[in-house]
Amino acid sequence: MESERNFDLLTLGQLLLRLSPPNNERLSRGDTFVKQVGGAELNVAVGVALLGLHTGIISKIPAHDMGSFMKSKIRSYGVSDDYFMYDNSPSARVGIYYYENGAYPRKPKVIYDRANSSFYSLNIDEIPEDVYTATRCFHTTGITLALSQKSRETTLEMIKRFKEAGTLVSFDVNFRANLWTGEEARECIEKILPYVDIFFCSEDTARLTFKKTGTAKEMMKSFAEEYPISIIASTQRIVHSPKRHTFGSVMYDAKKDMYYEEEPYRDIEVVDRIGSGDAYISGALYGLLTNNFDCSKAIQYGNATSAVKNTIPGDLPSSDLEEIETIIKAHNQKGPQSEMAR
Repeated sequence: MESERNFDLLTLGQLLLRLSPPNNERLSRGDTFVKQVGGAELNVAVGVALLGLHTGIISKIPAHDMGSFMKSKIRSYGVSDDYFMYDNSPSARVGIYYYENGAYPRKPKVIYDRANSSFYSLNIDEIPEDVYTATRCFHTTGITLALSQKSRETTLEMIKRFKEAGTLVSFDVNFRANLWTGEEARECIEKILPYVDIFFCSEDTARLTFKKTGTAKEMMKSFAEEYPISIIASTQRIVHSPKRHTFGSVMYDAKKDMYYEEEPYRDIEVVDRIGSGDAYISGALYGLLTNNFDCSKAIQYGNATSAVKNTIPGDLPSSDLEEIETIIKAHNQKGPQSEMAR
């Protein structure tokens, strides 16, 4: 029953420890790292929680101090750890990635050390059966599918079980060339698209991974024609330099056969772009879940949440509903505006 669903959103994914040299120092030269927690699916859960909904993440972490560090960070953002599994083995480890900020003409740099972390061993039998009826919406990404064969099998089975339980399924392709090939991604993701209600896929990924042709809107509609997907969203980012971006998106409501878009956020002053795509998804899902799947609202929340995340260091967003709604209002306002929030 719907009344028994305690969560608005549950996500599934690997938690990552992010290590970055402070300021704009280089990985090859700096002596210290700033320690942070991230991961695409966690970023989405945090973003939706900050906007006011009840979220949690399904994951597996080591039963040692680094796992405890991650758990306490996640709790501090209001995200539930009810569905954490713990790895007590001697080889238990967290996934790590190293991130170096860019400044034109030097591009940002990422080095991953995530293979064989505790999440890779997550088995469907470890996950409590009540999870499938615990939430209104379930979200995961192509990253989780790509990590390992076991992760892929577990994720595919979980998606099927959530769908059978009447849960909305949200999926972000989030293609990573360092994890799998475009052909591998296409073959795997096409198996889950019959179960997906809300689908996030960039224009570039639609062309390169799914071999779609035509305009962005034509490609979005073609997914809905092939699969029973209700809502499809595609983000559009123009990178003028590592520190200056323009961001917008298009959303397609298959039931209404309507497209939604708004004026993009131009010349965003980028502090840290990592997690901004996930922030878009968190805003879009919040807008859909709280406004009876009104895509015009979802696109406003998605664009604003992503735009402001670019201005914040670290993977995780930090904007509450009041700030996002203020940003939306300012974005739609014509004429002079105050230069300071006070």
